[in-house]
Amino acid sequence: MNINAVSSSAALPSTSSSRATATTSTSFTDKVTGALESLDNSHQFADSLANAAATGDLESLTSYVVAATEAQLATQVTVSVRNKAISSFNQIMGMNI
Repeated sequence: MNINAVSSSAALPSTSSSRATATTSTSFTDKVTGALESLDNSHQFADSLANAAATGDLESLTSYVVAATEAQLATQVTVSVRNKAISSFNQIMGMNI
């Protein structure tokens, strides 16, 4: 019966691949900025559909309703995340050192 030894370098991940993933990730600020821009874009799209509906250029009213509902839900989620972040910050500031 032959037993092959496991080389130590085969079991360890290479450091170059872990560095590559660290440099390709985006920062927290970039993610928050992207989310807020997406929220703004959804509101602008809903507003443009509302204008089209008001002028009679919109063929399907349901597309406006869907866009407005998506914008409303995105706003609610954003406000909820903001409130949770403020609450967490206040709890951290109230901790005794």
